[in-house]
Amino acid sequence: MATTWKLDPTHSEVAFKVKHLVITTVTGYFRSFDGTVVTEDESDFTTGKVNFTIDTSSIDTNQAQRDEHLKSADFFNAAQYPQISFTSTAIEEKSDSEFILRGDLTMGDTTKPVTFDVEFGGTVTDPYGNFKAGFEVSGKISRKEFGLTWSAVTEAGAVVVSDDVKIQASVQFVKQ
Repeated sequence: MATTWKLDPTHSEVAFKVKHLVITTVTGYFRSFDGTVVTEDESDFTTGKVNFTIDTSSIDTNQAQRDEHLKSADFFNAAQYPQISFTSTAIEEKSDSEFILRGDLTMGDTTKPVTFDVEFGGTVTDPYGNFKAGFEVSGKISRKEFGLTWSAVTEAGAVVVSDDVKIQASVQFVKQ
């Protein structure tokens, strides 16, 4: 029997890391997101179908001016494209607690296949009787492949923002 798992946003986070001037890493977060996983039964996540959305205007890099630039047409164009979405196409088991998550990621008007590493943290019933599952998700994408091509070069020739973006998410899902 199919089991639906709903994201618990109060116990989840979505972060990204990108190199700035090639010498340091800037970390940012998306503060608003939603997701579901539907599995054929509650104990086999390899059968899961994952759908996840992120509100692009919820970006937070701890610097308001940078956040506004990231929301602009130079990057996410949040006014025209309010969501980033991910839909899984396959989940492969590497071990009891490690998986490869494959799917289609859409940013703006570009959809590309991506792969994420997933670490399964396990399941537990919380103090309120909710049955939860936890996952750590990580991967890397090329921002330019998704149309985020804004670039600048310093007078010394250093690239301001790298192409590679590391994505990290810690997510809890609640069995419905």
